[in-house]
Amino acid sequence: MYDLIIVGGGPSGSAAGRLAGKMGLETLLIEKETFPRYKACGGGLSEHAMSYLDHEIPDNIQERDIYGAKLYYKDMMIEGYKDHRLSILVTRSVLDNYLLDMARDVGIEVHTNEKVTDLTELNDHVEVHTDNTIYRSKFVIIAEGSQGTLKNKVRRKDRKDEYGVCMVTEVKENNETIEERLHNAIELHFGGIGQGYGWIFPHRGYYSVGVGGIVKYAHNPKTIMLDLLKSNGFQGDYKLHGHTIPSGGVKRDLVGSRIVLCGDSAGFVDTFTGEGMTYAIRSGQIAVEVIQGILSSDQHSGSLSRYSSRCQSEFGEHLRYSRLFTKIMYTYPDVTFRIFTGQKEIFDKFLDVVAFKITYKDFLKWLLFNFRFRWLKG
Repeated sequence: MYDLIIVGGGPSGSAAGRLAGKMGLETLLIEKETFPRYKACGGGLSEHAMSYLDHEIPDNIQERDIYGAKLYYKDMMIEGYKDHRLSILVTRSVLDNYLLDMARDVGIEVHTNEKVTDLTELNDHVEVHTDNTIYRSKFVIIAEGSQGTLKNKVRRKDRKDEYGVCMVTEVKENNETIEERLHNAIELHFGGIGQGYGWIFPHRGYYSVGVGGIVKYAHNPKTIMLDLLKSNGFQGDYKLHGHTIPSGGVKRDLVGSRIVLCGDSAGFVDTFTGEGMTYAIRSGQIAVEVIQGILSSDQHSGSLSRYSSRCQSEFGEHLRYSRLFTKIMYTYPDVTFRIFTGQKEIFDKFLDVVAFKITYKDFLKWLLFNFRFRWLKG
């Protein structure tokens, strides 16, 4: 009988596993893939996300420091930079492998290349069925990402306006050309895909190029992706990888009687930027803190509801306002992007949201107070 079984070895599962091991919980982490494995992702890891880690990301994993962004919409363009680093860019297969090793280092049991096929909640434990055997645990954390199906044991399936679809590829390029084009900034291209954007991120020896938008509005993502590649001078036969991503700020059930959803499985993603690693890492840690509290005080498992309230308190409102901000931007795209790209002060302030120095709520209040007359005039 384990204290905790974690399903999934990505950033959320690894963060949960590391903290559980440090707290002395008898923990098993089960991951269906063999690491390192390919992960379709732009690879942005924010300073805010790294602040939750109890260790530094090694220099050899950090491919580029990001201080700013270039935003494009139709014939409009604006760029902005901060005097502090906003994020680093990493290759997800490398980062995830490192984070899983950090979880192993604290002594938890890790099984890779083993798939969890089913979960059964009983009165005093959960049966975890895999393609190899059946395990028993007092609690289970589901951190298998957005495309896993085990989360449906706890919450309903998302509607088409509650999750997004992304396509991504890697374009090889020499570092000198990458440095000349983007240096320490990322490119964001709006207007191509419904309620989303295209991106070009500068990595070490390649660009990450992708598009993503809300499924209900993101029609023909492959065509849009090919157009983005062509319009930016990328000629070649690129392998395109598709994946889904939840929209944050949607009311979802997060816990069962002994099961907790974390990260993308819980829907913890910034709807506008698509950033999810911050909330993946932190939600995994919160889940372990709540479970450890229950085990140490012999409380009833119903206290898992504390997990939902803590997530709501720490970042739930921020994600809800990210969804509201997205709706505003895409309901009146020409007006809002014209204001957004026409006023450097607005873009500079929005980069503070990206850095999590202010919230979406703070940003919207500031925007309405300082620019309400310009907004009305269009």
